[in-house]
Amino acid sequence: MDASTSLARWHAVVESRDPAGLPGLVAQDAVFRSPAVHTPQQGRDTVVGYLTAAFTVLGPALTYEREWLGEDSAVLQFRTEVGGLDVSGVDIITWDEDGLIADFTVMVRPAKGLQAVVEQMGAELLRMLEAAGS
Repeated sequence: MDASTSLARWHAVVESRDPAGLPGLVAQDAVFRSPAVHTPQQGRDTVVGYLTAAFTVLGPALTYEREWLGEDSAVLQFRTEVGGLDVSGVDIITWDEDGLIADFTVMVRPAKGLQAVVEQMGAELLRMLEAAGS
């Protein structure tokens, strides 16, 4: 599967605002790299969990403004609002040969916006864990 097809699948799930479509996009051994967590987060379930939380925290106002497409990857520049702050950043996505997300890296700015994202993502991940009974 080529990167443009994989990217179109990503956009369809983002536009639906329904995280139920995420597991079908993420490879079993995927890695998520967050500006809020020091170590890479590994495995489909973990990556889907982070992306699901991001849908809640970033999703309502998230818009992609520009994108750069490579052979097996894309860089997507986004803008959103979190805690009343204008936040911008990039998602860097790499797909495997099956068109599944193998690596997802997020970068966010400005520092105050990043802090708001860190706080709200932490709260959302905790809420998700509690709801799952963990």
